[in-house]
Amino acid sequence: MADFFGFEIKRKGEVTKGKSFVAPSDEEGTLDIAGGAGFFSQYINLERTAKNDWDLIRKYRTTAENPECDQAIEDIINEAITSDEDDTSVKLNLDMTDLSGSIQKKVNEEFKEILRLLDWKHKGNDIFKRWYVDSKLFYHILIDENSPRKGITEIRYIDPKFIKKVRVIEKTNDRKTMGSGNNVDLVKKAQEFFIYNESGVYPSMGGGGGKDGSGLKVSPYSIAYVTSGIYNPTTKQVYGFLQKAIKPTNQLRMMEDALVIYRISRAPERRIFYIDVGNLPKPKAEAYLKDVMSRYRNKVVYDGSTGEIKDDRNQMSMLEDFWLPRREGGRGTEITTLPGGQNLGEMSDVTYFQEKLYRSLNIPVSRLLTDSGFNMGRASEIQRDEIKFSKFIQKLRKRFAGLFTTLLKTQLILKGIMTIEDWDIMKESMVYDFNDDNHFHEMKDAEILSGRIEQLGTLSEYIGTYFSKEWVRRRVLKQTDLDIAVIDKQIANEKKTGEIDSKAGLGLGGPEGGFGDPSRGVEQDPYDAYDDMAPEV
Repeated sequence: MADFFGFEIKRKGEVTKGKSFVAPSDEEGTLDIAGGAGFFSQYINLERTAKNDWDLIRKYRTTAENPECDQAIEDIINEAITSDEDDTSVKLNLDMTDLSGSIQKKVNEEFKEILRLLDWKHKGNDIFKRWYVDSKLFYHILIDENSPRKGITEIRYIDPKFIKKVRVIEKTNDRKTMGSGNNVDLVKKAQEFFIYNESGVYPSMGGGGGKDGSGLKVSPYSIAYVTSGIYNPTTKQVYGFLQKAIKPTNQLRMMEDALVIYRISRAPERRIFYIDVGNLPKPKAEAYLKDVMSRYRNKVVYDGSTGEIKDDRNQMSMLEDFWLPRREGGRGTEITTLPGGQNLGEMSDVTYFQEKLYRSLNIPVSRLLTDSGFNMGRASEIQRDEIKFSKFIQKLRKRFAGLFTTLLKTQLILKGIMTIEDWDIMKESMVYDFNDDNHFHEMKDAEILSGRIEQLGTLSEYIGTYFSKEWVRRRVLKQTDLDIAVIDKQIANEKKTGEIDSKAGLGLGGPEGGFGDPSRGVEQDPYDAYDDMAPEV
């Protein structure tokens, strides 16, 4: 790591991996380079598509400036990151981990420190919007190199146009394994790092930064980043969430411009003057027509700045009258009226492209209607598009949480709270809880529970004859083995402390009566096998 800018986190020992002929899977737009190549190829892009990340981000930012697109983005941001003055919009849930209570407390404290470094309380919406629009989000992690145990000291934003992840792949031909006549190389090593270059060009892998395009090599441990996850294997680029909205946004803009031009040009009623020029030659006919135009044409203009009325005899525009010559043999001089547009109030085309824009961003079209209210009734009455939109928001949150995971990993390892090996075991059990503004999930869970209890009341008289208690708990109440163990243990403890009646809970085979046999007592609890899984009460 001596050639890289930043710090490094080392493992205790090298991880032994099997041999493979392909590099580790990477769907984040990483630039792969064969070991020892040292150059980049160039090509001519014959298609009207972005050829690099710089062009993509520029297109996304331009698209986001459109008023309709910005309104749609705000709907997504406000739904994903809720603004609450009294509570944090995101919390770390460690209930599913095997960490002790003291370690959980330390991890939660460090997560709050990460949020403080990001200034999440005040800039959470802006950070999420920046990631959603640009499709990438990069931060530079700063530490005190003389005292790494202090953890992260500062986090600085990096414009994604200026940084690129690069991976150098070293291959070797193991003829003992592949055979002497095989030309396929095996992947020996894959080294990852970042290149920072404010010119946005990433050519040769030579030394320090400069305008020659070499850039500055940065250690991968010094960068925290997260991408949209929309990877195109053909172009090997990571597309943003606005990729599908570029075309509808441009179409909507052109349709609005065309509609404005049409309304301005077709709004007034104009006159058509057919001037009889007889048998005059073409030059004299044109001169005669201009003479008639200048003689009778009198344009009165009101000057709002001075309050004066004056004649304006400038060149005739398309919004004024038409003067057309007519030859002898036809009708004489004639004046007719050209009517204005009859369908100037038609907005169906604009509405169509607005709805198309919302669909491209996975937003319910009903949110376009300003007079439509939110239904707070039964969950079954909520539109299907709202349910799909809710799942889409959950997907965005889960993807964005990768930024928290990277920062928290670095913080915990630097402070010595856990090792890399411990982190690899624990990270899959972490859950990030985002606050929700609406109560859709609460209403849905309440209705599901109410329906199960109603079914339980209907089946209670048939338990023991046609249905067993175990079948009811598993099929009707949908209780898992862990749920059953935890609930029974809680009920037993509450009966011992006198919080509930000791005679309650005999209907479905609680701890007093066992699970299927009323003769069994607490001492013969069949769920002793789950005591290790059930948390202490």
